[in-house]
Amino acid sequence: MQVLSRQRGVSLIEVLMAVLIFSIGLIGLAGLMIMATRSNHTAYLRTQATFLASSMADRMRANPVGVWSNAYNVTLPTTATQVCDSTTACTPAQVATYDLKMWSDQLTAFLPNASATIACSSAQAGYTPQAGQVGMRPPYGGNCTMSITWDERGLAGDTASSGDTLPQTFNWEFQP
Repeated sequence: MQVLSRQRGVSLIEVLMAVLIFSIGLIGLAGLMIMATRSNHTAYLRTQATFLASSMADRMRANPVGVWSNAYNVTLPTTATQVCDSTTACTPAQVATYDLKMWSDQLTAFLPNASATIACSSAQAGYTPQAGQVGMRPPYGGNCTMSITWDERGLAGDTASSGDTLPQTFNWEFQP
């Protein structure tokens, strides 16, 4: 009889230890889920920045005269507006203003606290193109630099605390 009375509490202790170990595992899993969600959101913002940069480069490729007359050399966001439709013909500079306004609206809609700069230069061409050459394809040697900046929430392991926002920058040099 004495042997049975000594082992009565052992089962209860084993169950409590198992619950404790299981709870610690669930807490770790919850932290992992939070980190995965933050990383997923960071990847989403970086994908949006890449997509928006590509979108603007395509708009610029469609308007080479506007590009090489420096109509796209700006800092965004912008408030300039331009109406280009089937009833009102637009110059290449006006098309550039319209493109930049549309792109500026997209930047502010898809990226938190977004800003951007675009700078194009034909200095690498080695000559000054004539008026008829500006619209030719392929590009005659000019380059454009695009920089998009937005805020991202910090992740564990960043130098700032995980609740702070850190500015992120996407830089791209391309030939439209």
